[in-house]
Amino acid sequence: MKGTSEGAVSIDGAKGVDSAMANASRATRLRRQLRPGPEMILAVVSPLVLLGAWELLAYAEVIDTRFFSQPTQIFATLGEMASSGELTEHVTASLRRVALGLVIGVVPGTLLGAVMGLSRLVRAIFLPVIAATFPIPKIAILPLLLLIFGIGERSSVALVAIGVFFIALYNTMGGVLNLPASYRDVGSSFGARRGQYIRLIALPGALPHIFTGIKLSVGIGLLLIVAAEFVGTRTGIGYLVWSSWEVFAVERMFVGLLLLGLLGYITNMAMDALERRLIPWREQ
Repeated sequence: MKGTSEGAVSIDGAKGVDSAMANASRATRLRRQLRPGPEMILAVVSPLVLLGAWELLAYAEVIDTRFFSQPTQIFATLGEMASSGELTEHVTASLRRVALGLVIGVVPGTLLGAVMGLSRLVRAIFLPVIAATFPIPKIAILPLLLLIFGIGERSSVALVAIGVFFIALYNTMGGVLNLPASYRDVGSSFGARRGQYIRLIALPGALPHIFTGIKLSVGIGLLLIVAAEFVGTRTGIGYLVWSSWEVFAVERMFVGLLLLGLLGYITNMAMDALERRLIPWREQ
């Protein structure tokens, strides 16, 4: 009994040591991630240097401030628009349209891409039509969408949905088609049925390509929504840029461009963090 209890204590002690070492390792990795490295410092300093140079050149009248307003004036205009609530209205409208377009376009594009990657018959049916319609510039079909849906929310959402549908489809189909043959061999060796192969091997194996399609779709969605809002809405960042250009309100136009850059950067960082969370093996 004494030996048994001592053995149990030693096992518990070993488990405690392993747990402590694992916690220490996680803490070390977290500190390394949070510690500002040279790349992070450069990522923060380089935009500040560019803004400072822009401000000095404008102050010295080296560049024409009628076309390139001083950054201080642009940020002052941004503050005024933010305090009045106008900025929130435009950003919220654009994000809502992009989100709806992504859901409507990415979900069916991903599903159809997976089916096309798994089935030669389905690929033979749909691929000719998709290959013929994909090269058409999506901006070129905006007048048609305005005729069908009218000026407003629905035409903008439809343009985003159509644009991201192809991106999600091609990335998903490519991910499924490019799975190594060894994956299928492993599934066959363990007696996996077709449904199990799709659910446990094919889709997880293609997940990095699927996520790449989603990330590209977010960027394409931001591009398309701006083009749609130029002529199809009365709110949104695209409308802000276009209406400011029409009345030569340069500071307001640069505020819109700055917002687009910030949204692109924030969404890219968010998608990278989500990817690391959902696909941790990709970094390995």
